Amino acid sequence: MSLPKKIQEIYRTSTCLYNKNAIETALDEMALAIHNELAELNPVLLTVLKGGIVLVGNLLPRLDFPLEIDNVHATRYQGAVSGGELIWKIKPEVSLKDRVVLILDDILDLGLTLAAVVNYCQEQGAKRVYTGVLVDKKVTRHPQGLSKADFVALHVEDRFIFGYGLDYQEYLRNAPGIYEVSADFLESM
Repeated sequence: MSLPKKIQEIYRTSTCLYNKNAIETALDEMALAIHNELAELNPVLLTVLKGGIVLVGNLLPRLDFPLEIDNVHATRYQGAVSGGELIWKIKPEVSLKDRVVLILDDILDLGLTLAAVVNYCQEQGAKRVYTGVLVDKKVTRHPQGLSKADFVALHVEDRFIFGYGLDYQEYLRNAPGIYEVSADFLESM
């Protein structure tokens, strides 16, 4: 089966865990929590590419206070379904020295990528570093990983998910909800 056909089949057989309306409601609540904590602090929001793009794009219009945005591309996956060594592709351009930083990513699972980005921000002299994720996956975190995010929109059990920025082999980030890959496809991974 060609990859595009496989991707279509994965999407067709998946189960929707959170639809667009549920995600929008969760983002409203997350934005309020961020506003209450950071509105007076002139934060730098760092998008973790690629997964954090959809989260940040939908969150920014909800944050009605002064802020700067930048991005970082640190990845352990590179299209694979399991993580490997962390590779830094892009580092922020804006100075983080003496700044409050909010790192935004699609998911917190083992916590290694977010922990590395937090450490990087601290090494750059950030005054305080917060983290926010669209999805917090209920898994045992890696001992060197970030144990929890400061701001979380949604929670899922230990499932292989995609949509709303989360990918399946670099596809399906554009799915309009959070979906669980069916057991049939997991067995073939």
